[in-house]
Amino acid sequence: MNAYHLAQVNVALARGEMTSDTMSGFVSRLDEINRLAECSKGFVWRLVGDGADATSIRAFDDPLLLVNVSVWEDLESLKAYAYQSAHVELIRDRDAWFHKLAEAHQALWWVPVGHTPTVEEAKARLEHIRTHGPTPTAFTFARAFPQPVA
Repeated sequence: MNAYHLAQVNVALARGEMTSDTMSGFVSRLDEINRLAECSKGFVWRLVGDGADATSIRAFDDPLLLVNVSVWEDLESLKAYAYQSAHVELIRDRDAWFHKLAEAHQALWWVPVGHTPTVEEAKARLEHIRTHGPTPTAFTFARAFPQPVA
């Protein structure tokens, strides 16, 4: 049994308000994709704001900068959900809904089983990877680090 789970944060700069025509294709898929995550092998937890998703959470000064945080049993489970399920369709179509960010938009890190990351913790991990690149403190799919030794 693992002593750690994998947390992830990703941010995206929306091309418009969630109620806009520009974002309608993304918004129309949110419930489906969130249910898919929750039913995926290895899913533990996801950040939810007002309603069934995290789009109402204002973690940054720019209200169009969205934050998503989730916890998974392991890297393989998160990777399967992100890149081998219908979720990949949203990744493929993201340019229709989101601006490309000049800096890192995602960070992964290990948390003790039972720990629920806060938005502030997630922001700190994202800032860490932007400043230091991938390290055991915050890393990427491409440069992952193993679970800490319990």
